[in-house]
Amino acid sequence: MSLNFLLIDDDEIERLKFARVLQKNNYPHKIIEAKNGEEALDILAQKEQQPDLIFLDLNMPKMNGLEFLKELKSNTDLRYIPVIILSTSNNHQDLKEAYKTGAAGYIVKPLKYEDYIHKIKCLIEYWSVNELFKV
Repeated sequence: MSLNFLLIDDDEIERLKFARVLQKNNYPHKIIEAKNGEEALDILAQKEQQPDLIFLDLNMPKMNGLEFLKELKSNTDLRYIPVIILSTSNNHQDLKEAYKTGAAGYIVKPLKYEDYIHKIKCLIEYWSVNELFKV
């Protein structure tokens, strides 16, 4: 089964790194990319391919990650898609606000590449064990 990930991050290097992590772990996947929350909402509104899991940066132009998360969680059709925050902020308030708004997980970046691989792998395995999607 192919997985659909929506990666929302304004940093092209981070998007490339994420794609490489998935390839290294041999996950059958499709990555849909957005550079900010507004672009991501436009993609989700098309309803062609809803993601199985959303990876979301917090600090982005136009619509930041928390604003996007609030919009997503207020939409009855989309609120159940798990969202994992990928952020450079290790601020406890950001973490608390993300979980309060409905985030399913939080990863502080940048990590060493090997740590990043391990964390993404653990997240995907966690969600597949809980039968939200199959790897």
